[in-house]
Amino acid sequence: MVVPEPGLPTRVRIHEVGARDGLQNEKTAVPTKVKAEFIRRLRTAGLTTIEATSFVHPKWVPQLADAEELFPQISDVDAELPVLVPNQRGLDRALALGARRIAVFASATESFAKANLNRTVDESLAVFEPVVRQAKDAGAHVRGYVSMCFGDPWEGEVPLPQVVRVCTALRDMGCDELSLGDTIGVATPGQVRALLTLLDEAGLPTAELGVHFHDTYGQALANTYAALQHGVTTVDASAGGLGGCPYAKSATGNLATEDLVWMLRGLGIETGVDLEALTATSVWMAGHLGRPSPSRTVRALGPTTQPDKDQ
Repeated sequence: MVVPEPGLPTRVRIHEVGARDGLQNEKTAVPTKVKAEFIRRLRTAGLTTIEATSFVHPKWVPQLADAEELFPQISDVDAELPVLVPNQRGLDRALALGARRIAVFASATESFAKANLNRTVDESLAVFEPVVRQAKDAGAHVRGYVSMCFGDPWEGEVPLPQVVRVCTALRDMGCDELSLGDTIGVATPGQVRALLTLLDEAGLPTAELGVHFHDTYGQALANTYAALQHGVTTVDASAGGLGGCPYAKSATGNLATEDLVWMLRGLGIETGVDLEALTATSVWMAGHLGRPSPSRTVRALGPTTQPDKDQ
């Protein structure tokens, strides 16, 4: 039953991260042709923003070592296909292949910046500044990820003004959009509202913010709802609930796109996503990965037995 609630957005753009963030931790290499087919199926299911890959050094994320091979295979997909770049070299590789939506990945905490980027927060921001500038000069849209916005496995609870400082720096260097990451899934709705309020007060428009929640404590949908109440209309999610974070061992999977769509559909919020087609896509990918999807909605709507991966 669809029961709209007053004060919520009428439409949400889902920033699908399954093909990049969802697959990056997989120990067994997923064939490039499977990744390309995954992206095509996600588009067929109605997703219009599909983060495709990362132009990172293969040593750090072996699963995404095929970025140069994959991107040309999906160049005809009628969707926005953002790619993550860690530095100038990554940006050059991405632009050479025609990428026009770029993402950089910053940290709100020193410990995670050291673990993930081997730099301090300020050093990493200094690296990103020329990258963002060059991407903008090339006509690309730039998204800035901010990780560890609510909690850090080494530092504990993260002071919200610390997050605002990093967000402001990314905005000032030219990022078009910011994604607020609950990397280890510890946030609760009150924290989400508090951070969004502080960002408002700092002059960062809600229209330029997205949210990226992990479901470690089962709070991802509750946190998303709190963000919707604040006016956020961009939500990151991963088909089938795939993914985690290779540098934060306590992190579990991303918010499952199917679970998000189920909630939004019940609230009468448009996404353009065909839930049944998306569920079938996640079941198909689960077959390739050799394990069932962790998404509750996929388990509820999908077949009781795992289909053959070729179906």
